[in-house]
Amino acid sequence: QVQLVESGGGLVQPGGSLRLSCAASGTIFSIYAMGWYRQAPGKQRELVAAFTSGGSTNYVDSVKGRFTISRDNAKNTVHLQMNSLKPEDTAVYYCNNYPPYGLWGPGTQVTVSS
Repeated sequence: QVQLVESGGGLVQPGGSLRLSCAASGTIFSIYAMGWYRQAPGKQRELVAAFTSGGSTNYVDSVKGRFTISRDNAKNTVHLQMNSLKPEDTAVYYCNNYPPYGLWGPGTQVTVSS
């Protein structure tokens, strides 16, 4: 039973940057198949970035070139570096397995506004 807690969100102006972190306790079943998801108000949760089972990184088209997913195996953490943020990036961001499995963490709010 792995516990996932996201942090690093906040209020940022368009064009700004944020770095999200996902801290895991317990155990992570897959080291490669992890992803970041987001859910905007009134919208379904969507995948934005992921490590595939083959160890490659994939991104939804809307964030390509702006977001970077990474991990620190020693610290058991996953990160999402978000640059050139846009208002449409505003959402609650979550980490989970890819495909998602088990319980979701609390998420972290990202608000991009001028």
